[in-house]
Amino acid sequence: MFSAADTKTLQDQTHQLLAIAKTKAVSEKEIHTLRDVLRFHEYRYYIMNDPLISDFEYDTLYKALEHLEAVNPSLITADSPTQRVAKGLGTDFKKVTHLVPMLSLENSYNADDLIDWDRKARETAGKEIIEYCAEPKFDGASISLIYENDLLVRGATRGDGTEGEDITTNIKQIRSIPLSAKFSEYGIKQIEIRGEVLMTKKNFKAYNDKLAEENLPPLANPRNAASGSLRIKDAKEVARRNLEAFLYHVGYVMKHEVKDTKYEVPHTHSDALKMLWNCGFRSPQQEKKIIKGIEGVIAFCNEYEQKRDELPYEIDGMVIKVNDLDLQEQMGMTSHHPRWAIAYKFKARQATSKLRTVEYQVGRTGAVTPVAKIDPVPISGVTVSSISMHNADFIAEKDLRIGDSVLVERAGDVIPYIVKSFPELRNGSEEVIVFPTHCPVCNSILEKPEGEAVWRCNNINCEAQVVERIIHFNSKDAMDIRGMGEANVRKFYELGYLKDIPSLYQLPFEEIKTLEGFGARSIDNLKAAIEHSKTQPLYRLIYALGIRFVGEATAKTLANAVTYLPDVKHKSQEELQQLEDVGPKVASTIYEFFQNEDNLKLLQQLEALGIQLKNEQKEIHSGGNLTGLTFLFTGTLPTLKRSAAEQMVEENGGSILSGVSAKLNYLVVGDDAGSKLEKAKKLNTVKIITEEEFLNMLKN
Repeated sequence: MFSAADTKTLQDQTHQLLAIAKTKAVSEKEIHTLRDVLRFHEYRYYIMNDPLISDFEYDTLYKALEHLEAVNPSLITADSPTQRVAKGLGTDFKKVTHLVPMLSLENSYNADDLIDWDRKARETAGKEIIEYCAEPKFDGASISLIYENDLLVRGATRGDGTEGEDITTNIKQIRSIPLSAKFSEYGIKQIEIRGEVLMTKKNFKAYNDKLAEENLPPLANPRNAASGSLRIKDAKEVARRNLEAFLYHVGYVMKHEVKDTKYEVPHTHSDALKMLWNCGFRSPQQEKKIIKGIEGVIAFCNEYEQKRDELPYEIDGMVIKVNDLDLQEQMGMTSHHPRWAIAYKFKARQATSKLRTVEYQVGRTGAVTPVAKIDPVPISGVTVSSISMHNADFIAEKDLRIGDSVLVERAGDVIPYIVKSFPELRNGSEEVIVFPTHCPVCNSILEKPEGEAVWRCNNINCEAQVVERIIHFNSKDAMDIRGMGEANVRKFYELGYLKDIPSLYQLPFEEIKTLEGFGARSIDNLKAAIEHSKTQPLYRLIYALGIRFVGEATAKTLANAVTYLPDVKHKSQEELQQLEDVGPKVASTIYEFFQNEDNLKLLQQLEALGIQLKNEQKEIHSGGNLTGLTFLFTGTLPTLKRSAAEQMVEENGGSILSGVSAKLNYLVVGDDAGSKLEKAKKLNTVKIITEEEFLNMLKN
């Protein structure tokens, strides 16, 4: 898509814009270049997986564009990188009709099936040998995209093949799908393309890890994760799931009347894949192979099946298509499937085993998780012997018993999953699984909060919880104390060097030096990592504290709401709920945490040990248009993200309040404003303004 010369030019422009952004605002005349640069880096990151700038540098340029468009809303274009961001919750997904029906593929399961299909294809085509294009069969959720005049105008699910659901807003959250594509260079006015939305193995694991942190049940597999994500009404949540998309088929084309174009409309399927790649899509351009004759196709399918676990995403087979598009047209299709394509399905990655016993693990929040111990069984090159059963409800739902034969599934790098038991194979010796009433570690009585599926040990001094809290505190996304991994935490705890989180900063290094594997260099590195953790931003500390339901995003929101962390204890649950993305459940856990004297004592201890409890990033700017004024935002703003608007206030000398009170000067109101607006109306001292009025205040 980008030549070497294009890349050099865009990289030069990147450095120029970054230099400008460091000292002053990027000017209006640079907005087109700024958008081009951002699109280029999105392509390098999401399509090529080869970024040329850091996340921080990208964010700097993105914020510069946000600011430009906020001050000058007339400059916003439909394909601007900022227009992926959805505002508010979606409504029900409307039914839409595909321009051309999305048919299923005929399936094959072995070489004989492919040989038989090839014979029929050659007879239908009247050819002795056919050129095929073979490509991976992605295991995700099928989508259809329509572009008109180079702009994305609609995204839809497959549905029943004739009608799907309009999911355009959610599709725009997937950064590997461009908002605009230069189909006009091929003489194309309107085009419908098809593909698959998926979640990579890495992103799937990361998302399930976050769910586990919040004591929520994990998603079963990447396919379900992708499919379910497309119909989530909260587009922000869709964006957080880091979905990706492969586009692999052109279903419909309407040409421009203009005859002279830069490129020809593709005449083969492989050329169509190349066109999609050149237009900025992730197509199987690099994965596909053009092969003459079915024997070569069979060999390629076998080769891919052997390396499927090495791929970053899930595939469940290969798709073989007649490469010549005219020949495809000649061969036609049945009412169910095209005659010119077939799916070759890989062997299922499942196995049966025996459930021998159940162990119970205690997490850092006291959640007790049952773990099935099964007869070791190889699945996809990995021997599986332990499988999480999540909670007591899962055991009951699956009707699992000790001694049961069970079907186990493993998708790539995903945690193994018990699909079902086989009650028909029971002989009467099986035992009903009885969930414990007491903690398996400290013997405290277990409790299950109303509305939850998880049983908990509420003894905060339970050894298992203490160790898990220390491990979480050290983790990469928390305080990032490198060299203090899980193994070392457990080892130091057993030796008495660690007893709680503060003891991390009081380690007896002279004694540790005597341990095997701890030389002078590793000790120095560990000391340096511990010291560095003291300067981590406040939101990392909040996340590290392990407050239930508080992930990284909520931690940032909370950090930006205070200048000194212990002051959170003065906020009511109602005030906490007024923070962005903080609902009643999250507000309740935050409130309970900061009302607990032991937790406040912990913060005092950490501060005494040198950990930063102040939000040093909240810099007060004086001399701006908003100096001395207080603001609060509510509802969905027409063009600004709330975080961006709040940043503008602070950059211009104003400050943000967390709730409506007599101290509030301005309430900026967007769509669907709720209780804050009603409360402000009762206070004569609060001026209620629109986003437009707010932006005008910045100019004057």
